[in-house]
Amino acid sequence: MNADFLAVLEFWEREKGINRDVLVGAVQEALLSAAKKAVGPARELRVEIDQKNGDIKAFAKLIVSDKVISKHDQISVFDARRLKPGAQIGDEIEKEVTPTGFGRIASQYAKQALMQKIRQAEKALIFTEFKDRVGDIVSGSVRRFERSDVILDLGKYEALLPNRERVPTEEYQVGERIRCYVKAVEQGPHGPEIILSRADPRFVIKLFQLEVSEVNDGTIEIKGIAREPGFRTKMAVYSRDNKVDPVGACVGMRGQRVKNIVRELNNEKVDVIPWSPDIRTFITNALAPAKLKSFEVNETTKRVKILVAEDQLSLAIGKRGQNARLTAKLTGWEVDIDAEQVVTKGFEEKVAEAIESLAAIPGISREQADALVHAGLTRLEDLLSADEDDLSSIPQVGEKAAEILKAARAEAERHTLKVGEPPANPDTRVGVNS
Repeated sequence: MNADFLAVLEFWEREKGINRDVLVGAVQEALLSAAKKAVGPARELRVEIDQKNGDIKAFAKLIVSDKVISKHDQISVFDARRLKPGAQIGDEIEKEVTPTGFGRIASQYAKQALMQKIRQAEKALIFTEFKDRVGDIVSGSVRRFERSDVILDLGKYEALLPNRERVPTEEYQVGERIRCYVKAVEQGPHGPEIILSRADPRFVIKLFQLEVSEVNDGTIEIKGIAREPGFRTKMAVYSRDNKVDPVGACVGMRGQRVKNIVRELNNEKVDVIPWSPDIRTFITNALAPAKLKSFEVNETTKRVKILVAEDQLSLAIGKRGQNARLTAKLTGWEVDIDAEQVVTKGFEEKVAEAIESLAAIPGISREQADALVHAGLTRLEDLLSADEDDLSSIPQVGEKAAEILKAARAEAERHTLKVGEPPANPDTRVGVNS
């Protein structure tokens, strides 16, 4: 037991970094309980472990007395002087009281106490070491699964990747090495626990800080981030330095920087967009490459209604509404996207508009305009290209043809004068008889 005991102490000291004195102290406490049961009610009983050879001994403090009434508390002068020459009545003498076969009993108690103390000491070290590492990225290997939770081996310690912090599109294998974000160090029912995450948006932010020096030194500021883990992330960036392109710096030359991050995220799509204090510009950037037609902004309710062309609707909303949803999370505004309604005019409506247009020309009545339109002359240009004979053959126009042509030419001259051109030469007008 002695050799095994020393080997166990050395193993745990090396593997877990727990001080040997702490472990020995824990075992001594356990062995004291074992010794009290084996020895009996000895006075001031203590247990000593020799750290060189692993020997375990029990000692009791006895009072030197000329007459021994209780052997658990007293020792005769004769026996005392064999242990300590010159001992006098009333002195305290420490005597070894290790019972026969105590090693077997001690072994059981020592094992239980050692494992309990190791767990306590390990958890204390976890809290001490990791309480200041929240927000860091750590690397560990998958040790085992507890239902849907993943237990990672970080070397000296184990950490928990809960199911809620996993990326739904990722599957892990025992022994696989993965990187995670230290989300919290919590006091659980069994002591401190290191809580890891791969789904937290801050994991992506930390990756950019590690990959992009301009983000790490504060030249580029990450203004906002919205993420649907495993599928898509939108991140808004801004730089106060006009010489630094925040999007270009994050993407990197030939996209290398963002490719490294996408690879770590198992091909999750990452959109890096320029932040703007103007909500219209910000949302336009967030919904790109979709082309937006119009905005209706309600500052009070922080709601934006956007109209897009019919062929841009699916692009703006995204697959299963993801693009619009992430834009809303990123900007903090409610975003409603609708297709612009294009009204197609019917034949009757077009005829009515043409009649109204011709009837608006001074000198042409509504009845005449109606007759002209139904004869195929729907525009002012049509009248100018017609001659008097053509108009005379139209019922309800007849002899009024010359007057209508004159009214049409006058209207054309008014249009020409509006744009700053001289009136046309009367002799060159279309349809004038010589």
